[in-house]
Amino acid sequence: MHAKHEGPATGHSVIDIPVDGMTCASCVGRVEKAISAVPGVSGAAVNLATSKARVTLAGGSTEAVADAIRGAGYEPGATDISLAISGMTCASCVGRVEKALRAAPGVLKAEVNLATERAIVRAADAGIASALVAAVAAAGYEATPLDEGRSDESDAATRREAEQAALGRAVVVAALGTLPLLVLEMGPHLTEAFHHWLHARIDAFVLKLIAFGLTTIVLFGPGLRFFLKGWPALLRAAPDMNALVMLGAGAAYAYSVVATFAPDWLPAGTDYTYFETGAVIVTLILLGRWFEARAKGRTSEAIKRLVQLQARSARVLRDGVESEIAIEHVRVGDLVLVRPGEKIPVDGEVVEGASYVDEAMVTGEPTPAHKSIGSAVIGGTINRNGALRFRAEKVGADTLLAQILRMVEQAQGAKLPIQALVDRVTSWFVPAVIAVALLTFASWLVFGPSPALTYALVNAVAVLIVACPCAMGLATPTSIMVGTGRAAEAGILFRKGEALQSLRDVEVVALDKTGTLTAGKPELTDFD
Repeated sequence: MHAKHEGPATGHSVIDIPVDGMTCASCVGRVEKAISAVPGVSGAAVNLATSKARVTLAGGSTEAVADAIRGAGYEPGATDISLAISGMTCASCVGRVEKALRAAPGVLKAEVNLATERAIVRAADAGIASALVAAVAAAGYEATPLDEGRSDESDAATRREAEQAALGRAVVVAALGTLPLLVLEMGPHLTEAFHHWLHARIDAFVLKLIAFGLTTIVLFGPGLRFFLKGWPALLRAAPDMNALVMLGAGAAYAYSVVATFAPDWLPAGTDYTYFETGAVIVTLILLGRWFEARAKGRTSEAIKRLVQLQARSARVLRDGVESEIAIEHVRVGDLVLVRPGEKIPVDGEVVEGASYVDEAMVTGEPTPAHKSIGSAVIGGTINRNGALRFRAEKVGADTLLAQILRMVEQAQGAKLPIQALVDRVTSWFVPAVIAVALLTFASWLVFGPSPALTYALVNAVAVLIVACPCAMGLATPTSIMVGTGRAAEAGILFRKGEALQSLRDVEVVALDKTGTLTAGKPELTDFD
């Protein structure tokens, strides 16, 4: 019995989900019944001819519908969509992006990785990429669909290098403003001689003006990024690490401005300035992000080396005319010409010529393999001493090298089971920190010694700044990137990142009778 399909209404969305495994009308009935039982589903119509289920959702999730289809004994068809996400700074950002993606109609599963700055979305329809980009934008971040036909690691590396350079410049500017500020503010507390020397030459109010000027440059120069991102996050009731920095540095700065220009507004004896606090906060956080950007760049070195194995262009023969074209423009069936010493651009079958090809990057064998008419060649391998003409059989995302790249990237971007617990904790971390900071401020204000306002401000700012969830959010994904990257350098490819977590329990590695492990470099072990 077919469920009645309802058209889209306010707050409703209609999605088409491919369903694999249906063979008869009974299958259709079971799938419709399973989908209709999902909370939030207001209509379901399954078509056996197209093997699709049209589902009308009124607040339900596509993921729950997919689980219901599996529970009925069938498999929901899906496609993976990769997105590059920019603007994330902590694990709280990851939770918000994942929540936004999972709420988009047609999304079955979404995983976001802070270290790789990527999202892998399993969706019922590949055509929802633009909707996913819009959902991420509504959450306050920027998303760019990645081309499955090639590795985007080169673009990602360029973005990381630009980010690292920008952060480096910001750190230098912030440090140039903060160091003299520290000397002026903290120097007199370290040595009495410097205290007398400084105050004998510069008026106390002038010192406050100098501190005000230097701090303003630091906070609204290199530190402006925290305010531009932190304030909108607060308005969305979704505070992140930027909001913590903005609140901490901003509170110290605002209090100091009042103490400098309107001390009468404050209780007697509380007109102290804390300009250096705001400047130091911004400088140290920027320095930490610069180190973080460097670490991200290093962990992707293995993929960059794999990308460098790809040829950039190919010499093809079309209609009797030889021309050199970009690797992306090679089509299946093209005749490709390869000279000695050149990289083979795509996978194919030799139709003319003979040569030896170095396939060590795939097979690990140091000895070049002989190729002649009928032999298969692999893109990325190196033609040694003869000219070859072959017919392209696999191009773009279908080549073996592209599949290896995709496998390594997916392994690096995977989430370990333990990361789910980390994400749940960090998603509530920032709001909890703000609540604790407010409680700290109120407690010191009511129960603290005199001057209570000063103690309350300093301790509340301390809570905001030291409680950074970045380490928790980055530790696990960065370890995956390093582990899979180093393994790829050694010729070991992980299909799934979860294998790393499982590997810690492995005590015995067994190889079958044909399995051999070799460094590819024979050496003398015995001599009689």
